[in-house]
Amino acid sequence: MGFRHNNVLHANHFRKDWQRRVRTWFDQPGRKLRRRNARKAKASALGVRPLTLLRPAVRGQTIRYNRKLREGRGFTLGELKEAGIGRKEALGIGIVVDHRRRNLSEEGKKLNVERLNAYKARLIVFPRKAGKPKKGDSSADDLKAATTRATLQIPEGYAAEAPRKITSAERDFKAYRTLRISRANQRYEGARKVRAAKKEEEEANKKK
Repeated sequence: MGFRHNNVLHANHFRKDWQRRVRTWFDQPGRKLRRRNARKAKASALGVRPLTLLRPAVRGQTIRYNRKLREGRGFTLGELKEAGIGRKEALGIGIVVDHRRRNLSEEGKKLNVERLNAYKARLIVFPRKAGKPKKGDSSADDLKAATTRATLQIPEGYAAEAPRKITSAERDFKAYRTLRISRANQRYEGARKVRAAKKEEEEANKKK
């Protein structure tokens, strides 16, 4: 039913029994305690494991942040292959895999391979059954070693260079001119190759 003309709007309160339909939250502290106990029980059932999953060190996307290293989504398949870790094995030992990520530099790939190797060196894999260790499980001596749940820290983005005097070669170097010349060389490289090939062909024809 629509509203027309300048009529008074009805204020009909039909005296609904709203108290039966209202949602209360008086059990919030009890639920909090129950969730906490459930987390404790799950952690004790899972045994000793790192606090967080291992993720790669990647650079920020933009010019503003690409000098900083941060945690990425997951390791690439190439990085896992270099470190000698299988894709399914990685998921079982707390390493995150991202099949969509690509390695665009050798330095970044090397950094993450080193990160994986350091993680492998510190890793202790407990066998499911104490009397029947499988391939990949740690030895009896390793199981007795002290364990830590702390994760590997993200390395520094670059090593800070100590202050030094500017050399004469650096002072005389013209960065802008070098960039312009290299850009021009790249632009005219194809035309120069064509011209050189044409010249060689003409000289070959003259010799005939």
